[in-house]
Amino acid sequence: MATNQAKQRVSTSRSSVMRWLLDSDPSIRWQVMRDLIGAPADEVAAARARVATEGWGARLLALQGADGSWAGTAFNQGWDSTMHVLSLLRELGLDPASDAAQRAVGLVRDRVRWKGWDWDGTWRGPEFDGNPFFAGEVEPCINGQVGASGAYFGQDCQRILDRLLVEWLPDGGWNCEAANGSTRSSFNTTICVLEALLEYELAGGINDAVTEARLRGQEYLLERRLLRRKSTGEVLERDREGSTAFTRFAFPTWWHYDVLRGLEYLRRAGVTPDERVVEAIDLVTSKRDGDGRWPLETHYPGEMPVEMDEGEGRPSRWITLRALRVLNWYSAG
Repeated sequence: MATNQAKQRVSTSRSSVMRWLLDSDPSIRWQVMRDLIGAPADEVAAARARVATEGWGARLLALQGADGSWAGTAFNQGWDSTMHVLSLLRELGLDPASDAAQRAVGLVRDRVRWKGWDWDGTWRGPEFDGNPFFAGEVEPCINGQVGASGAYFGQDCQRILDRLLVEWLPDGGWNCEAANGSTRSSFNTTICVLEALLEYELAGGINDAVTEARLRGQEYLLERRLLRRKSTGEVLERDREGSTAFTRFAFPTWWHYDVLRGLEYLRRAGVTPDERVVEAIDLVTSKRDGDGRWPLETHYPGEMPVEMDEGEGRPSRWITLRALRVLNWYSAG
């Protein structure tokens, strides 16, 4: 009897969480339907189509300027630039084949350029109209984010891929500081690059060198159990600059790594979970509250073009969606 009552409580809690997630923006609703409740494909597609016309997706699209950019620039430190909004639209799941996506991304491709950077990576000064947006610039963490959006939205990102493959470090990952002499990879940079390589493959790209680099890059994460220093085994609470909390979950993550983001990458890549992810999974499980939800633990500084959560410490639909997907992936594996 006690066992049945416990199961009933769990079932009731899960139903409450599903209702809470579904009573949300279309960008969350359609992903819950696809990934958590197994809704029919036509219902999922209909829900996804609303991302372009309602809620956060529609508001982001409406902010695009006549010059094709957001906030008037390819990139800024305020998180509301063209690069950042395209990353958000990818996370929201805006259908790349939709008219809205085709129109918005076409304007970016044709009109937005990187100020200062020439095609060969030479700095020409802040007023120089440099590379087209989807040709990227020079830092692998930025190129990873641009490449992920470009691949998702069906754009030619070959220059970015070529640069990332050349910048691959011997330990399996990437680091924006490699140009300054660093020989050790960074969790932050590596996850940005891995997501770009994965989006390229999920979009149908076939390139043995890309696959080799991606598989070795994910081994970089797994060898470190997604949260430990390989040399000493100590848990990496933060990156070397102290700006990224690896064990605290954020959305959006921007260029920052955290354990949940690493697990989400492995899930999307179809990796079969093994004992190296157990500690990371336990960390995710430990953060679930008594109502079966997960809080937003970190909100990185910057100007969000559209607010998507209720603030640090409050239950977060984005974190809950991602955590439940990861736990389902682990259980199935």
